Amino acid sequence: MEYTQLGRTGLRVSRLCLGTMNFGPHTTEPDSFAIMDKALELDINFFDTANVYGWKRGEGVTEQIIGRWFAQGSGRREKTVIATKVYGTMGDWANESRLSALHIKRACEASLKRMQTDYIDLYQMHHVDRNTPWEEIWQAMEQLVREGKVLYVGSSNFAGWHIAKANEIAKQRHFMGLVSEQSLYNLNARMIELEVLPACADYGLGMIPWSPLASGLLGGILQKIESGRRASDGVKEALEKNRGKIEAYEAFCQELGEQPADVALAWLLHNPIVTAPIIGPRTLEQLTGSLRALEIKLDEVAMKKLDEIFPGPGGAAPEAYAW
Repeated sequence: MEYTQLGRTGLRVSRLCLGTMNFGPHTTEPDSFAIMDKALELDINFFDTANVYGWKRGEGVTEQIIGRWFAQGSGRREKTVIATKVYGTMGDWANESRLSALHIKRACEASLKRMQTDYIDLYQMHHVDRNTPWEEIWQAMEQLVREGKVLYVGSSNFAGWHIAKANEIAKQRHFMGLVSEQSLYNLNARMIELEVLPACADYGLGMIPWSPLASGLLGGILQKIESGRRASDGVKEALEKNRGKIEAYEAFCQELGEQPADVALAWLLHNPIVTAPIIGPRTLEQLTGSLRALEIKLDEVAMKKLDEIFPGPGGAAPEAYAW
């Protein structure tokens, strides 16, 4: 396994991040345990979750599964860099969502209890809260860091200017601020190259791409449909919109002699700003299959071809659209 530092921190994490969103709704608890055990065996030490995963309001189903896995001992918690999130609605009361100081405090304590741990390695804001001032957010996060309940703070689904504003205010408070950003990023969704990636590079944030396979669109969808496997309505709709690109992409992957999913992950790993794409396996086979991406080295010719198939926005703003 390859490791890298998370943004400008000294924290070393695996180049693949185990996403746990399927644990509970789609993957049984015993199978989830087996996947997490296998991940550690493969030296994947970076796990991502969120308090809303499990999709039963207020229950934190996925965090509870992780907590029961940690409780088995044998160094499971010590070997894992666990990242979770705050923002989503966890109840019907007025202050059980978003990023007020009150909700951050209570959500953190609830996540700690569910995961049966006394600290969170990376506590991520699941979305920007435009109604809460940064002074309030940072005061709450600083308190959690002082108490040892949180080690690092990250963001998710932030715009470039949100990252800049957040970290400039953190700097004024002599606080480390954001160290990572988790964004939608894949070959077919490259909008963040305009301003989010440049902001991450300038402020020293590690990029953690979610949906690196575009919900399966980049995972060999044509091959799977031809073999009789089903695709969700959303993936079918996306395929019809992008059929020409996907046909060209899968043909190119065949030329390379590689699986489409592995090429999609390898393309992300080629970017020095990317810390670790989030892989969300439902099975052990999907987990172990992802490791091939670490071995693929795309040359300039291959990168150029992928740019031709999936044109990005043209680079960073403003040069992407102006002189």
